Amino acid sequence: MSDIHHLTEKEKEIAELLKTVIDPEVAVNIIDLGLVYEIDYNEEEKTIKVVMTLSTRGCPLGDTIMQNVEVVLQSNYPDFKIEVELVWEPMWSPEMITEAGRQAIEGF
Repeated sequence: MSDIHHLTEKEKEIAELLKTVIDPEVAVNIIDLGLVYEIDYNEEEKTIKVVMTLSTRGCPLGDTIMQNVEVVLQSNYPDFKIEVELVWEPMWSPEMITEAGRQAIEGF
């Protein structure tokens, strides 16, 4: 399992795909919001695991966001088993937003 700051080349490609998953409340992708903590790509076992959080426990669009992660990955890796794990530790905070995410929010 690779944390979001130490990804393999393949996991970086997956992170780029996940930039197409947008949190509709703020119109920023989940990578730049800092919602994705870890990505694991296992070619041998044909699995991709994403560990992520949401900005709040009561996020009304949480299920939709997580489903979008699965749909995006499954459509790009149809032979792989996709697992999306929701965690609450570490708790998300606005400091986790990337510079690109901050610029997108300011332009929103």
